[in-house]
Amino acid sequence: MVGFRASVPIFKRRGFYFAPSTRGRIETPGSGAQRKEVCRLAITREKKETLVAEYVEKLRRAEALIITEYRGLTVKQFEALRRELREADSEIVVSKNTLMARALVKAGLPVPESLLTGSTAVAFCFSDLAAPAKTLSRHVKDTKILTIRGGMLGHSILDEAGAQSLANLPSRDQLRAQVVGMLQAPIAGLVNVLAGSLRGMLNVLNARVAQLEEAA
Repeated sequence: MVGFRASVPIFKRRGFYFAPSTRGRIETPGSGAQRKEVCRLAITREKKETLVAEYVEKLRRAEALIITEYRGLTVKQFEALRRELREADSEIVVSKNTLMARALVKAGLPVPESLLTGSTAVAFCFSDLAAPAKTLSRHVKDTKILTIRGGMLGHSILDEAGAQSLANLPSRDQLRAQVVGMLQAPIAGLVNVLAGSLRGMLNVLNARVAQLEEAA
């Protein structure tokens, strides 16, 4: 696009691309943004199909989804959130509600129609559920703008409280430590039993040897 800096992120809404305004907010039509500050391109049918395919791929990989309302976040705030979620093996995308609904259907998942309204950003949790949920909850408190609408865990639709409760789950590292601890406990017990049995057999043999020596 002529005259548009590639370094400026582009956001999608209602079938159009939007560039942030000079005020640093993610602007949408009717929000008071100046026309010159908004760059808009209609999404072609081919582009829509590409986006749906990308969403389907992410949905099939994700262990859970957290659906948020991002309206009012600055570009800097959104990029900080995206960066932290990426570090937690998660990804957040600004999505068109109708396209996300189509992707959910194609992925064989229920469509949470009440959650797919307004300005939607969906966080895909690929492995660790707790870490991205904690990150989102912290940004909700820090920005006082971002809100969590709900989410999905497998085929189950979560309300706001259910989605936020994911933050209370143990992290992947904590789960790994717990599993290792559970596995190590019976192994240690087995080793102690075997060691005790061997010591007992050795004592019996030593006693028998002593008896034979005395008899000789």
